[in-house]
Amino acid sequence: MGNPIEDEVKRELEQHKILIYGKGTKAAPRCGFTLETVQFFAKYGQPFEVVDVLENMPKREYLSKMTNWPTLPKVFINGQFYGDTDVLDEMERKGEVKPLLDAAFGG
Repeated sequence: MGNPIEDEVKRELEQHKILIYGKGTKAAPRCGFTLETVQFFAKYGQPFEVVDVLENMPKREYLSKMTNWPTLPKVFINGQFYGDTDVLDEMERKGEVKPLLDAAFGG
């Protein structure tokens, strides 16, 4: 039997092409970085989900170990970890985000 947190994360990654683990929700971000990430993806018009892990320390610790990335938010596209908006902003400048989303959504 697997780790229940690991199983939950796997399920969430399978259910959402764009998944953000952050502080708060898409409708009510609880930190500026999560808000920034919500705004980043909102402009692309593709569905995405924000999972609030602010109060869930075991899940936050698991995600930090899994990604080797200590901070929130953590952005996954098509099951692949990409970092946070600092990384995505740089990718966007290089024109790499839209093709990635097109591939994820079959565009």
